[in-house]
Amino acid sequence: MLDPELLERITARRAELDELEEQLTKHLAEVRAERDELAVAERVLERVSEQLADERASAAPAPGQVGGRAVMLIPHRAPDVEEIMLPPDYQRILAAVRQAAGPVMARQVGEMLGVDVTVRSKLEPLRGRLVRLTDRGWLRKLPDGRFTTRL
Repeated sequence: MLDPELLERITARRAELDELEEQLTKHLAEVRAERDELAVAERVLERVSEQLADERASAAPAPGQVGGRAVMLIPHRAPDVEEIMLPPDYQRILAAVRQAAGPVMARQVGEMLGVDVTVRSKLEPLRGRLVRLTDRGWLRKLPDGRFTTRL
């Protein structure tokens, strides 16, 4: 005859193992689902990164032609690139920002350059030039929208 106490212990252990198996199966399903989500997120990230790279490449300024050679009209600031390589109106903008007592708004730069700042169609091109100088490393744009020179 089988020992009832031993039989009870075996039954209890089997129940524990069944419960553990159920928990592990559920956990494994959750892990697999999260892995699938990560794979999808990774593919989305790759696509978005590719799209951003394509957009940056297409947004890159088209170089102008000088003497049959391609040159950027507003070059990136670099140790071998001098301010005199900028078009004269950009040089005047830089000089106006430098002359200011501190960071300036586009409107203030316009006033310094004699631009009619009350007319939006006159001020916005100036703001675009300030942003272009910022993008190329000649100026810095502060979070509040003011422009200042680079150190």
